[in-house]
Amino acid sequence: MAVALLLNAREEVLTLWRYRFAVDQWGYELIGGLVEEGEDPATTAAREAVEETGWRPVGEPEHVATFQPLPGMVDAPVNAYIWRHADKVGEPTDAEEAARIEWIPIDRMGELIKRGEVLGSGAIVPVLFYLASRST
Repeated sequence: MAVALLLNAREEVLTLWRYRFAVDQWGYELIGGLVEEGEDPATTAAREAVEETGWRPVGEPEHVATFQPLPGMVDAPVNAYIWRHADKVGEPTDAEEAARIEWIPIDRMGELIKRGEVLGSGAIVPVLFYLASRST
């Protein structure tokens, strides 16, 4: 899996508001998807951004981390990347991907994580990494 944290000049992060049946919950997620055979994970994250949101990441991504969210249960590495610019290139190709697409101030994301409104480590890890790196 590969995920993208897309930021704009106002330090807002592009999020998807989705319902996840497995946990019976609505919440915010970052853009991401499964890495196709032979595909570079950063390419996957950028492709998913265009497909899911209509926003194309610009420039070289910063690799945040590759991590295993549940190493005792499944081999499912997550590759997380940050882009600090994206261009609107169209509409999402799958209207069912998210109930809404929303730019949220990165400073607000920490509170959303505390309240359990950000779903999954694929979103939480890159956001916390970015917030921590700003304070050093």
